[in-house]
Amino acid sequence: MSKSPALRHAATGARIVLGLVFFVFGLNGFLHFLPTPANVPDGAAAFGGALMKTGYMFPLLKSFEVLSGALLLSNRFVPLALALLAPIVVNIVAFHAFLAPAGGGPAYLTLVLELFLAWSYRDAFRSMLVARVKTHEDARELDRLPRGVAAQS
Repeated sequence: MSKSPALRHAATGARIVLGLVFFVFGLNGFLHFLPTPANVPDGAAAFGGALMKTGYMFPLLKSFEVLSGALLLSNRFVPLALALLAPIVVNIVAFHAFLAPAGGGPAYLTLVLELFLAWSYRDAFRSMLVARVKTHEDARELDRLPRGVAAQS
């Protein structure tokens, strides 16, 4: 089944927008070139402060954002980038839903872009949604069994 040209262009546009969002905001976590919001709710400030105080969580998070954004922009390993970004997007949406609802619009747009791209690349995720998968070792064990026994497994 081939995709329509409109759907292909929409997926490309969504990939570029999502890639730019995460690449720019990820870099901002290191370079601080965007202004910080003036009135941040207390819970949101406490949460952000806790991430910073760990010493590793905020840099790790921003590193994954930059890496995933670069992968999306370069159109390389897009399903991997989407899988890396999924928990980050969930936390961004939860942060805005529970701690800073006033700025939730861009968070929800990010969620929509992530879901649209996950749907667009759904064939790449199909193997992740299998309930039981044989490991490499399971396959080797089957190769060692006599033909009749392997067929019964």
